[in-house]
Amino acid sequence: MTKRGLTHPEHLRLGQVLSGVRNQLLHEQVSLLNAYPQTGPRAFPAKQLEAAIEAVDAARRALEDAVFQEHPAVAEPYDYFPYEEHWADVVVPEKPGSSPGRVRYGR
Repeated sequence: MTKRGLTHPEHLRLGQVLSGVRNQLLHEQVSLLNAYPQTGPRAFPAKQLEAAIEAVDAARRALEDAVFQEHPAVAEPYDYFPYEEHWADVVVPEKPGSSPGRVRYGR
């Protein structure tokens, strides 16, 4: 059975989400680079975020190829690399543990 792939609007939405996630990962990586040494064991989390950013970028490039193959009449380069005003917002709690509906561990 052949899977249908994504519709063009689904590609657009995913491109916006991945762009927002990438931006937030980059923001967090910079925070870590400013807070911890850039070498040694304490640098590991920032390096892992760099790898995550690279993985998101690789997925975006592969999906960009897919959208052009699946929807050549309507696909655009900014489907997966949209302008900043089209990036999805990543909601970050104002303070640790302030996520709505969050249940404390162990309760």
